[in-house]
Amino acid sequence: MPNFTKMAIKSTFIKLLNEKPLSQITVKDIVEECGVNRNSFYYHFQDIPALVEEIVTEEADRIIKEYPSIDSIEEALNVALDFARKNRRAILHIHNSANRDIYEQYLWKVCEHVVSSYVNVAFADKPIADSDRELLIRFYKCECFGMVMEWMSGGLRDDMTEQIRRLCELRRGMAEEMVERSLKQQG
Repeated sequence: MPNFTKMAIKSTFIKLLNEKPLSQITVKDIVEECGVNRNSFYYHFQDIPALVEEIVTEEADRIIKEYPSIDSIEEALNVALDFARKNRRAILHIHNSANRDIYEQYLWKVCEHVVSSYVNVAFADKPIADSDRELLIRFYKCECFGMVMEWMSGGLRDDMTEQIRRLCELRRGMAEEMVERSLKQQG
């Protein structure tokens, strides 16, 4: 059964985070806006960083559940960007805060999931060595993570969807070629 007070605190925090930087949000701001007392906040969360971590972890889990299989690297990259697009100001406020590492952990988790899903779906019928499969996943995860972090460092300004589309067009067949090389070296 959902805890309405906890949900209200999270919702209020995200609303405030879309309005101002994380460093300017206090527990007092959250409880006053939310209409709960301080004890209610501390019953559910140790502090604001714990609140941020729970929200980010839940979002990563939601994405993983929502996208159990991904059949293109373009879709994988766009899924990783989706939450940032929807919560642009909040994400920039976290990215530019002392709690940036929490968002980076979330992004690593999402990138690993979407890339693993892509590799497992796209090459399900290929008997790739586990070590090569893991290497492919690590390579694409790092690429995905790096693109998102660069986009965020630029203030989320570029039309990243178009850039991803173009990059995927330029790289078409690259993953398949790597898999074929892996299979040849195994045989």
